[in-house]
Amino acid sequence: MALRDEVEKGLHQQADHCDHNGALGTAAICRAMVTLAKGNSECGKIIANWPRGIIEDAVPLRLAGGIHDLYRRGIEPKLESVYAARIIDQAAVDVLVGDIVDRHDADLTYWFNSAPQTNEAGRSSSFVAALHWLSRRIEPNFELLEIGSSAGMNLLIDRWRYDLDGVTSGPDNAPVTIRPQWRGPPPPDIPFVIDSVRGCDLNPIDVRNDAAADRLRAYIWPEMPERFARMDVGIKMIRQKGVNLEKADAADWAEAQLALPQIPGITRVLMHSVVWQYLPVNVQSRINAAMKKAAALATVDKPLAWIALETDRATMRHELRVRYWPHGDTPILLGSAHAHGAWLQFNTE
Repeated sequence: MALRDEVEKGLHQQADHCDHNGALGTAAICRAMVTLAKGNSECGKIIANWPRGIIEDAVPLRLAGGIHDLYRRGIEPKLESVYAARIIDQAAVDVLVGDIVDRHDADLTYWFNSAPQTNEAGRSSSFVAALHWLSRRIEPNFELLEIGSSAGMNLLIDRWRYDLDGVTSGPDNAPVTIRPQWRGPPPPDIPFVIDSVRGCDLNPIDVRNDAAADRLRAYIWPEMPERFARMDVGIKMIRQKGVNLEKADAADWAEAQLALPQIPGITRVLMHSVVWQYLPVNVQSRINAAMKKAAALATVDKPLAWIALETDRATMRHELRVRYWPHGDTPILLGSAHAHGAWLQFNTE
């Protein structure tokens, strides 16, 4: 069966992105989906006939999560050689993935029902770098509002410890220190306070449920053991003391939160990471309008900021941008980061 050019291009683009971020086995599995999408399996047909952009909807990563879940449960142990990059012949990976899908076709179609979710805690180091940078310019006391919170790993931002090129923040007794490889100048060593943290997700994952927690782990690329360790700690922390996470449409929730009275001396911050691409255009437009309205009301005593770590679809780089008011609304590119926080390139002090 002929494959639409945009589908084949999207699969290779996702594979290249995995390669770029050190997930060679996951990349090979994404490339195997090209052959899969030309066949007669239900999974292949879903990929081939996906009605929207497969990159924007993270379609290859949906199936990759399901395949990884089979490996994690011990059902398909041969995948270990792929994830360990011991099988480097793409044709061999194509055959293995095809065989796996043939055996589990009906079960794997379930994984296409929703986009991958982790909201990887390593990404919160970009948020923290931005908060240090903002603290030099506006009130260093923050009310954090996150859209697309998934299971709430980034809502633990006030419970993780951070070391950003020697600039530290967070509790001294935190169970994990997030320490990305740092590139460029360090962020300003200015302390700040996180007054409150809350978030929303259209389909939040409740990690207090074992099955939901396992699904979350399946979305982690298996080449990155440090991410599993961090996720396990995050799940334990949420089970011990939950996070303020609501089930809500991002636009509905952002509009409601931004309309609440703001306490003087506290900067209100909207933040999100690798979320914007999944939002429908009308939702993006409503959030933009709500932020524009809130920005018009911002004062020195009641500042507003917007921190976004999102993917440039042309370069597949995750770029960290900040806007803040009342000092102007021009987006400022602070730097770029690894997809899951392994490194952070900071461009400005």
